[in-house]
Formats: sequence, structure tokens, C-alpha cells
Amino acid sequence: MSTPTQPTREYLAAPVHKDGAVAWLRKNLFSSWFNSVLTVLTMLALLYTIPPLIKWAFIDSVWNTSAEVCRDIDGACWSIIPRNIKFILLGFFPEGQEWRPILAMILLLGLVIYSKERHRWKKALLWYWLVGLIVMGTLMYGGVFGMPVVETGQWSGLPLTMMLSFFGMVCAYPLGVVLALGRRSKMPAIRTLCVVYIEMIRGVPLISLLFMSSIMFPLFLPDGMTIDKVLRAQVAIILFTAAYIAEVVRGGLQAMPKGQYEAADSLGLNYRQTMRLIILPQALKIVIPPTVGILLSAFKDTSLVVIIALYDVLKTTKVTLQNPNWTGYSTEAYIFLAVLYFIFCYAMSSYSRRLERELHTGH
Repeated sequence: MSTPTQPTREYLAAPVHKDGAVAWLRKNLFSSWFNSVLTVLTMLALLYTIPPLIKWAFIDSVWNTSAEVCRDIDGACWSIIPRNIKFILLGFFPEGQEWRPILAMILLLGLVIYSKERHRWKKALLWYWLVGLIVMGTLMYGGVFGMPVVETGQWSGLPLTMMLSFFGMVCAYPLGVVLALGRRSKMPAIRTLCVVYIEMIRGVPLISLLFMSSIMFPLFLPDGMTIDKVLRAQVAIILFTAAYIAEVVRGGLQAMPKGQYEAADSLGLNYRQTMRLIILPQALKIVIPPTVGILLSAFKDTSLVVIIALYDVLKTTKVTLQNPNWTGYSTEAYIFLAVLYFIFCYAMSSYSRRLERELHTGH
């Protein structure tokens, strides 16, 4: 009797590791010869630029010295920031009253941070903002509780930038929603007015609106009647931003399936209830990314008020550079300004991504 043959064993090769640093580099940086060449060139460019930049910005730099000391160094003179930080951030606010705009900015940021949680979006939040606006206006203008009056012409620096940008965005958003609804209205008169307004505003740059608010608009006012320059600039920014938001919201409204409207009709909802309960919550949710893009642009465009002699944080920085002692250190000053703008823009962008995740946008 023959013995049964043993089954043949097959020795398989060890599995290829798909995790780890080497696998990540092979997949993302060296997946093809073209990507490998680009990776090598990029690394050479970084090796050529990063070490000198670090040496200039940190190793050979000075941080809190006089302008005379900066003349004898090869690195960055960051001393321009701490030596002029009060004027850069607060501008021409009177000496000894700087605590007022600082407290107003802290209050504004506190309200923004408090309002970012969705479970706090209730009617009480509107009262908090109303009280906060009254307190901020009182702190900035004064005239009560022994605080001297500070005219709006002296409001400058970061408080002015924050006021124009945050209030501009808060007021422009609901106005843009109303314009978007008006443009889709079945009433010809309302639809025509909204179309004319949106296309006219979008057809001109913000600079032209600022010039009109500062120079031309006062010509149409009765003799002896004036409107504050800051308020005129604020209105121009609101009107300009609202027109762009209206088009973004209109895109969200057009993306709603017809079945949503039919379902609302079957439930017996009127137009107001349909928009408030069904259409707008979905439309505004899907247009969060482009809306935030417009709001970020509006925040950065507030620097254009410099052309109508409003001293925002960009203008106060330019005035600092006009000082003969600090002439020649514009690179350091503008880097600081860029970091300041980046912090605000990144915070808004991060919050928008968080809001998208909470609302499950795109799923």
C-alpha cells in the first residue's frame, strides 16, 4: 500500500507594509518620476530659502531695542512692533483713554465667541448683542460716567477695522438673504428692483462706493446736515457685501429640489413658513463655503477705507513707517500686519468648517 502524499506548502512573501513614513513618502511624494522631480526641486528650494529666512527672522534679529541699534544689525528689526504697538493697534485714540477701545474689542470678541455655539442661537442672543453694542458705543464715544467724548474721526487702528468688518458682515448677511429672495420673487416690481440693485453694485468696485459715500453723498444732503464718515463707510461696505451674498444665496435656493416646495404645499405652509422652516435652512447650509469666502474678502477689503482718510490698522501701520526713525523696516511691519489678518481669517475659516461638520454639509 502506497503512503499518501503530503500536501505541498506554499510559502508566501511577507505582506508589503502600506503604513509608515516610507510608504507615505512613496505614495505622496515619489509616486512617479514627475512627482519625484518636483519633490526634489521643492526640497532644494526650501533648503535654499528657509535657513536664510530663519537666520534673518530669529537668529540675527532684535525684538525690543531702539531704532539706532537696528541700524547695526543684519537681521530683522522686530522692535518696530513693540515700540509702536499702541499706535498701530489704537491709532489716534486720546492718551490715557486707551482702555476704552481695548475693553470694547474684548467685549466684541467675547460676544463673537459666545455666539459661535449653535445651541445659543436664541432670541436672548439678540438682546445680548443689543446690550453689547450699546456698551461698546458708549465706551468708544464716551460722554457719560466721566468719560470724555471721542469723536469718530479719532476712532482708528484695530478697533475701527473690527467694527467695520464684523458689523458689516453681520448686517450684510440678512440683507443679502432678503435680496436673494426678492430676486426670485414672483412679483415683477420687487424682482426688478432686486436685480437692478444686485447687478449695479456688483458692477462697480468697492472703492467707487467708498468715494461716493465720502464725497458725492454729502452733496445731496440739505444744508447743515451731515452724516458721520465712519457710518457712511460702514453702510457702503454693507451694501457692497450684501449684493455678493445675495447671489450666493440665490444659488443655494436654485439648488433646492422642486419636491421640497411641493412637500411644503402639501402640508399647507404659506410662503413665509416654507422659506423659514424648509427652504432657507437647507439652502443656507449648502452655501456655507462660498459665503465664508465672501465674508473673508469683506474683512480684508475694509483696508480700502484708507482712501477716504479713515485710519484703520493698515493706515496706522503706514503712518508708523513714515517716522524717520523706523523708515526701512516696512517688511517687519507688514509681516506683523499679515499675521494679524491671518489670525482673524483663519479663525473664521475654521469656524465655518466646524459648522459644516455639525450640519453634515455635503453628506
